[in-house]
Amino acid sequence: MTRTAVEDPRFRFDRNELAGAFGDIGTDLPLIVGMVMAAGLDAASVLVMFGLMQYATAIRYGIPMAVQPLKAMAVIVITQKVAGPVLFGAGLAIGVVMLLLTATGALGWLARVVPKSVVRGLQLGLGLQLALLALGDYVRSAGVTGYGLALIAFAIAIALYGNRRFPPALPIIALGIVYAFIFDLDARDLASGFGFTLPLLGAPSPADVWTGLVILALPQIPLSLGNSLLATRQTAHDLFPEKQITIRQLGYTYSLMNLVNPWLGGIPTCHGSGGLMGHYTFGARTGGSLLIYGSLFVAMGLFFAGGFSQVVQVFPLPVLGVLLLFEGWALMWLARDVVPVRRELAITIGVALLAVLAPYGYVLGLLLGTFAYYVLKRIHSPQP
Repeated sequence: MTRTAVEDPRFRFDRNELAGAFGDIGTDLPLIVGMVMAAGLDAASVLVMFGLMQYATAIRYGIPMAVQPLKAMAVIVITQKVAGPVLFGAGLAIGVVMLLLTATGALGWLARVVPKSVVRGLQLGLGLQLALLALGDYVRSAGVTGYGLALIAFAIAIALYGNRRFPPALPIIALGIVYAFIFDLDARDLASGFGFTLPLLGAPSPADVWTGLVILALPQIPLSLGNSLLATRQTAHDLFPEKQITIRQLGYTYSLMNLVNPWLGGIPTCHGSGGLMGHYTFGARTGGSLLIYGSLFVAMGLFFAGGFSQVVQVFPLPVLGVLLLFEGWALMWLARDVVPVRRELAITIGVALLAVLAPYGYVLGLLLGTFAYYVLKRIHSPQP
């Protein structure tokens, strides 16, 4: 039965929305913590602005339209210790680029030209990357104990998967919190982290904007076109077809987030098909889940920024890895609709492999997959 406005309001607050609120936490937290530590960012500013961006997209779309850190930027910042001002400059630069692409109609043209099989390949590739990250880094991070925690979390997820009455993310998160409090958290150190803090104002310099564009924004743009915009539009259509969300709408919210964040110490953010699927997989159906999720970050930033890094670092990564694994599987499962058409399935698999294995894999997959699609279409089309 088709959902109606009465049956599916824009905001609902129940246990399913609460569970779905944590569906993307396995992706977001490690990247946020890594950037705060590597770039010396102000934790209060980062947390508050990240939470406010969740509010903005919840109000705009009325569905769990995820807001995530820009992944390519995050990886470069963490591995190369890029300074905070350059990161803020990169956020402003990519906001301007996306605003131009959206306003000129270039994003709409891309949405029409890039075939569905290529988008499915990008989703499949991202799902594979998330699953590999979960199994290769998170689950193995705590040795034998980590495997035990992951096994318990996995069993909970399997037992309750798809259960709307008892959504699995809540007991999984509770498992991690209980473990952290018993074995790792020091109550006195935790109490010392409380205090009221506001975001800091700032202004990226022209030099920071240019440097950020070259070393951070340019590597990010292909991934954003593939996953943050094209794949997210497709995922939103798959899950919420009645909302009729367009690539133009996503382009404007993407750009506006990054035109605001740098002035208040916020990290660059985007939408994400994996995040949307993660929230949905664990129960979210309305913008209420993002309001809950955003409130967590706003509260931490305003009142607990001092203890943020400590709390996150002791939360067991194997538990987050299980959430990430199921998010990745849900994304990969979307590619099932291309299986009956062998030509499209081959393109989807090829794009996914490029995305996972090749440098700049998302841009290569986007370009080569689209090229292969039209070449094969021309070869197999009836001749006049």
